[in-house]
Amino acid sequence: MMRVLILILISTATLAAQSRYTLHNFTAGLGAGQPRGDLRNYFDPSFGATLGYGYRFHPNFQADAGFETLFGAAGVRDFYRSDFGELRIKDYQFLVPLGGRAILPLARGRLLFSGGGGGAYMRYQERIRQPYQGYRIDCPVCKARSGWGYYGLLGASVALDRYQRFRLGVNSKVYRGYTEGESLGLVQSPRTRDHWLNVYGEFGIGF
Repeated sequence: MMRVLILILISTATLAAQSRYTLHNFTAGLGAGQPRGDLRNYFDPSFGATLGYGYRFHPNFQADAGFETLFGAAGVRDFYRSDFGELRIKDYQFLVPLGGRAILPLARGRLLFSGGGGGAYMRYQERIRQPYQGYRIDCPVCKARSGWGYYGLLGASVALDRYQRFRLGVNSKVYRGYTEGESLGLVQSPRTRDHWLNVYGEFGIGF
């Protein structure tokens, strides 16, 4: 009877250790984006950065929100003549994913594998380099395109400390959707079918 009680206590302690996880998880990463679909003929692969927040309401499930920026995929290198002289115009691609993921914890949560998806807002926009920090002027010639789509993700991360509050990982996302609006770079079509494959190395903090 005592042996059975000890086994139950050990099993309960093991399950409790495995169920430990951080509720609020913030990530920041650097990587690159690969344009596909209609964009493959007009955009180039480009450097990117990402920020994300995840609310892990269950050991195996998390709700996600994020923000990604790709720099200069459309190759815009124009100038806007202003009272401050010629100001450089560059293009940026903004991706805002909202969704969730399923999580597979291994090694008592030290190693996490995840997969999921959701909806996404996409916006490609030209911006000028502002002449002074804290001072902003409008750009009447800058163009933009936007639209909606969806995404899927695969990721993995490993804990760096015993409390699993700090992590290093890799995260890949596939975006699909449509954007429409003004011509941007080489894109002249009013509506395009857009695909992206983005891969980031990420550092995470949870509590």
